[in-house]
Amino acid sequence: MSDLLTAFEEYLSVTKALDTLTISSYLGDLSQLEEVTQTTLTNLDTTDILKFLSTFENKRTLNRKLSSINAFFDFCHKQDFKHEKIKIPMAKVPQNLPKYMSSEEILEGLKHIDRSKLMGLRDYALILFLYASGCRISEALNVQRSDIVDGWLKIRFAKGEKERIVPLAPIAVQALEKYMKEQDMGSSYIWLNYKGDTLSRISAYKIVKKYLGVSPHVLRHSFASSLIIGGADLRVVQELLGHSSLETTQIYTHIQKQNLSETMKSYHPLKGVS
Repeated sequence: MSDLLTAFEEYLSVTKALDTLTISSYLGDLSQLEEVTQTTLTNLDTTDILKFLSTFENKRTLNRKLSSINAFFDFCHKQDFKHEKIKIPMAKVPQNLPKYMSSEEILEGLKHIDRSKLMGLRDYALILFLYASGCRISEALNVQRSDIVDGWLKIRFAKGEKERIVPLAPIAVQALEKYMKEQDMGSSYIWLNYKGDTLSRISAYKIVKKYLGVSPHVLRHSFASSLIIGGADLRVVQELLGHSSLETTQIYTHIQKQNLSETMKSYHPLKGVS
């Protein structure tokens, strides 16, 4: 890896506080760009980059590559490594509505967990924790015991340097306390495997998939959807999710509209009039 990419990696890690998987993805995209164009990154111009991007038909893949490229050239411009500021607009992607589960579906899935064993207590507490906090899985796995005080969760490893505090539902706090009381492996981290090592993303995915049939990220969507259906203000949901832009949170407004529509159909006096 070149000295410039090493400096960019340090910038993403220290200044931007991005997680290792995101950083690895950025560096992989840039290495691919350099390999395909056979040109040093700082010698590339907009035409070279657009030619590279044109090979990707999937707009989401294209935008992921573009996010890496724009971040790199923004870094280069700020550090005076390249005087020309390259920034290419993202492609418009049809927005998929987020998949989510109802609280009833989640609680039904939790019934199948054997809580007579430590790993069962962990799985039960983890699923409730994800649904109660709306954490990204990377944030959840970095939570330490000291980050939970009086029912409040401090998320210190949030995406893009943002730190936030989220209140946890009593049922989630109780499940956590019971698990942590039994889990005595001498680690400051909460979510551990049977060896006492920090739980991996793959293991967390398998746990949620086993009992609910979905990925951990669906629980984040479920958290937001439950709040919106309950009447929560969109800006409050934005704050709890840690979104830097309200535009990102607005994807959940379809759920609010759907809920209002169903309420009207159920209760309006003209519902059965044709």
